[in-house]
Amino acid sequence: MISIDRHHIRTRMAASFVSVLALVLVLYILAAGFFLLRDLRFQLIHYAIQDIETVEGLLYFSPQGQLKLRDDYHNHAESKGVLERLLEVRSPDGGVLLRNELLGNRSLGDVLVPGEGEGGYSAREFRVEDKLQVQLVSRRHSVGGHPTIIRVGYSLSPLYGQFRSALLALLAPLPVVLVLAGIGGYLLTSQALKPIQRLSRKAEQISSDRLHERLPVNVSDGELADLARVFNTVLVRLEQSFEQLRRFTSDASHELRTPLATMRSVGEVGLRKNHSPEHYRDVIGSMLEETNKLTQLVDSLLTVARADAGQIRLNPATFAATKLVQECTSMVEALMEEQRQKLVVEAETAEFLQGDWVLLRQALLNVVHNAIKHTPRGGTISIRVRSEENRVQIEVTDTGQGIPPDQIAKVFDRFYRVEEGRSRETGGVGLGLSIARWSVESHGGAITVHNEATGGCTFRICLPRSGAAAGSTAVHTQQSRERKEVEPETRPV
Repeated sequence: MISIDRHHIRTRMAASFVSVLALVLVLYILAAGFFLLRDLRFQLIHYAIQDIETVEGLLYFSPQGQLKLRDDYHNHAESKGVLERLLEVRSPDGGVLLRNELLGNRSLGDVLVPGEGEGGYSAREFRVEDKLQVQLVSRRHSVGGHPTIIRVGYSLSPLYGQFRSALLALLAPLPVVLVLAGIGGYLLTSQALKPIQRLSRKAEQISSDRLHERLPVNVSDGELADLARVFNTVLVRLEQSFEQLRRFTSDASHELRTPLATMRSVGEVGLRKNHSPEHYRDVIGSMLEETNKLTQLVDSLLTVARADAGQIRLNPATFAATKLVQECTSMVEALMEEQRQKLVVEAETAEFLQGDWVLLRQALLNVVHNAIKHTPRGGTISIRVRSEENRVQIEVTDTGQGIPPDQIAKVFDRFYRVEEGRSRETGGVGLGLSIARWSVESHGGAITVHNEATGGCTFRICLPRSGAAAGSTAVHTQQSRERKEVEPETRPV
């Protein structure tokens, strides 16, 4: 048994199909009826014209001067009754010269129409006194040298009866046709929607624990196959997002647990015995150091969360790329002196950038700090600023050991560290390069990394170049307008 629900798409499609078909059929019937009625009238007028031509040859004036119509041309006397014409002959001044028995005392129009019957045949509809609707055809003709106006009329009732019969024959099967079309449309739509039902049932089975499953793709389904491929692409992205979220949650929990465990162990050891004030200062200092790492991690997590949620808005300004480099290098001078590292800055041109000063400074600062962490004591860090077409490139090169080739693709992942133990000792939490990539890409740029043949690696930041040559004061103007609610932690992470 067919289950019909007016909310189902197949029901609505079948109803729409029937409605459109009904409209088309009604319009077709109306058009067919219009042309049928027109053709029937043309045939009646043509028959009346032929009849006038016949009547013209049968009219004559009697010796008494009366106009007569010969009827001896009929082969049979009963043939005279077959002709249902209404015949009236008038003089040019409107006088009645002849009326046949069928017309009797009725008139086909006491007033002559201007130009009636002149130069050909005049056709019009006319209503007789007894409300009989006739098709009237008139023509001027000379009978025995006397000008006359011959009028021949035929009742339109048989014509309308024939028209109604034809129209009824067209309309009678319409309900049956529409019912059959509705059932057929419903069945065809149900058959066409079966692939969608299969996809929906499969999609219902996919949950957060089964994101590895995919919808079946049948090439013969056409557009539905494309829809299944699109859903599968969405499922791939969702699976990656869930996996990234699980990994992020796991890594964040691990990173938070490490400093908390260290603080707890330091505190418990410090409370076991009575110690000197100097010892307690060392304990409190160690706990404050871990607290600083924990605060740094929480700030970085907050920045990442707000970036993912789209809550960090860019505050664009125009500034020189060299100013950005100078600002970042000035913030790490003390750290580089402690490591006895050498800094080399090369700027080919004074190029200008259009972007958020705070975010781009944070990105470059994270990259520079990463280079400091992985450059040995006495090593060299090089920063080069150059232009290429409509973009500005900032390259940061260190003289460390480089990145293992199989791990280069993971450098910008969250909580990733090339050297786990060493990164913890230097205070990194594995979020700095991830934040740097987000900051650069949010400005329409890109950040890449590659190993140098001589050792170490190079991080390349590529940003769109600004068309305006703004002065150096743009940096200070931007700094004065930094907003605390969107500024990420300025310390390297």
